[in-house]
Amino acid sequence: MGSAALALMATTASAQTSACLITKTDTNPFFVKMKEGAEAKAAELGVTLKSYAGRIDGDHESQVAAVEACVADGAKGILIAASDTKAIVDSVAAARAAGVLVIALDTPLDPIDAADVTFATDNFQAGLLIGQWANATLGADAANAKIALLDLSIAQPSVDVLRDQGFLQGMGIDLADPNKWGDETDPRIVGNEVTSGNEEGGLKAMEALLAKDPDINVVYTINEPSAAGAFEALKAAGKENVLIVSVDGGCPGVQDVKDGVIGATSQQYPLQMAALGVEAIAQFAADGTKPAPTEGKAFFDTGVALITDKPVDGVESIDTTKGTELCWG
Repeated sequence: MGSAALALMATTASAQTSACLITKTDTNPFFVKMKEGAEAKAAELGVTLKSYAGRIDGDHESQVAAVEACVADGAKGILIAASDTKAIVDSVAAARAAGVLVIALDTPLDPIDAADVTFATDNFQAGLLIGQWANATLGADAANAKIALLDLSIAQPSVDVLRDQGFLQGMGIDLADPNKWGDETDPRIVGNEVTSGNEEGGLKAMEALLAKDPDINVVYTINEPSAAGAFEALKAAGKENVLIVSVDGGCPGVQDVKDGVIGATSQQYPLQMAALGVEAIAQFAADGTKPAPTEGKAFFDTGVALITDKPVDGVESIDTTKGTELCWG
C-alpha cells in the first residue's frame, strides 16, 4: 500500500547503511508489528537496523537517549514513534543537523515539520470513522448519549489529540480547540481519563468515569488494549449494552469486534508504515532523496479502514473476516 506514491526505487543499501527504530514501547502489539516490518525490510535492503523503545508509553527520556545513541553511531536515518511530540523536537533537530534523516512513524511531531516527513495513519480520520459509526448506530439516541473518553496521556501527543477530536467530530460534537482534548463543553461528555494505552489503564480510567456517571453508554478508547480494560470494568459493574469504539486493528482487537466487546475499530497498518520508512532511509543513503507527503496532506498517509460486523449506511467499513486478514499482533 502506498509504495508507488513514495516514488522510491527498490534500493539495496551498502553494508555501511544503518538505521534506527525508536518506538514508544516494545510490548504493545502495534509496535511489535512495526519492528517486524522494519526488520524484514532492513534485511531485504541490507540496512543495519538497531531498535530502541521506552519502558512504558510516555517514557520520553529513553527516547531522547536513543536518538543521541543513533546519531553517535552514525545512523543514516531514524524512525521514531514519539512519546512526547513536543519535547522530542530539540533532540530531533540535533539529529537532523548532523545529517540524519528523521521520519516520524504513526505520531506526528509538534510541529509536524520538526521531522523530515511523517509516515502515519490519518489519525483524525481514524477517530472520525468510529465517531460517525457510533453516531449512526445510536441514531436519535445520540442526542442523549453519555460519553466516556479514554485518552492516552496528559502530555496529549498528537496521535492522542487527533483520534479524540476526530471521534468527537464524528459524533457531531463541537470542538473547542482542535489541538487539544478536554476543553469541550458538550453536556454529553462525562469526562476524559488517561490510560497509558494499556489494559490496566483502561480499566482504571473506566472505573473513574463510572464513579462520575454510572449511566455512561458510549466509550471512546485511544486503542484496543485500553478498550479491553474498559470492557472489564463495565462488566464488573454490571453494565451491558455500552458501545465501545477504538483504534488500531490489531488481531486481538479485531477478535474483540467479532466477539462484541468492541463495536467498531479503525485499523491501521504499522508493518507497512515501518517498511516504507526503512525503504526511505535506504533511498536517502543512496542518493540523498527524501520522501514526500501524500498530495494534499502534511504527511504520508499509510491508510485506515473501519472494521465492524454491524455496518451503517454512509460509513464505509469492512467486516472482521477481512479485518482478520489484514490485522497484526
